[in-house]
Formats: sequence, C-alpha cells, structure tokens
Amino acid sequence: MIKFYMDEHVAYAITKALKRKGIDVLTIQEDNSMSISDQTLLDRATQLGRVVFTHDDDFLRESVARQEQQTHFCGIVYGHQKRVSTGKCIEDLELIASIQP
Repeated sequence: MIKFYMDEHVAYAITKALKRKGIDVLTIQEDNSMSISDQTLLDRATQLGRVVFTHDDDFLRESVARQEQQTHFCGIVYGHQKRVSTGKCIEDLELIASIQP
C-alpha cells in the first residue's frame, strides 16, 4: 500500500479523511519538517518510503530534474489547488493508496 507525505499547504480535511479510511498519511507538520526546501522535503519523504502529495507545482520541476539525473525518489502526486476539489483529491488518493508497489 502506498503511504503519503502531505505537503504543508494540503488542506487538513484531505489528511483527516484519508486517515479515517485507514490510509497511512504523515504530514510534514507531524514530522516537524516545516519550512524546509522542496528538495529536502522530497529527500525526507523518500527516506521514509512515502509519496509526496502537494499542490505546489515547484515539485513537478523537481521531479523532472530528478528523473533526468536518474535520482531515486518515491514519487509525487500533484493536485492543482483550484482545479481539483477536496472530495476528488480524497477519492483519487484513496485509489492510489490501494496500489501495491
């Protein structure tokens, strides 16, 4: 099952709903990793074996750079903050979480 690492700007309602459904979710607040760079946050998530969920499109650039450099990371799920509803994020992340890596 996929485990998530929630970026600081993700609505708590998404995290709370996923946890209620039994999905393994850790926020950067819970991990005491606030205000760190995107690169460091992605390194931390990889160290923990978690996929980052974010609304921050800077992570898309970072993921492309890592792929080009063939640098291992666990992954990023991006949801545009204004184009994807909270309910849709929860539904999609629940589906992703069910994948067996």
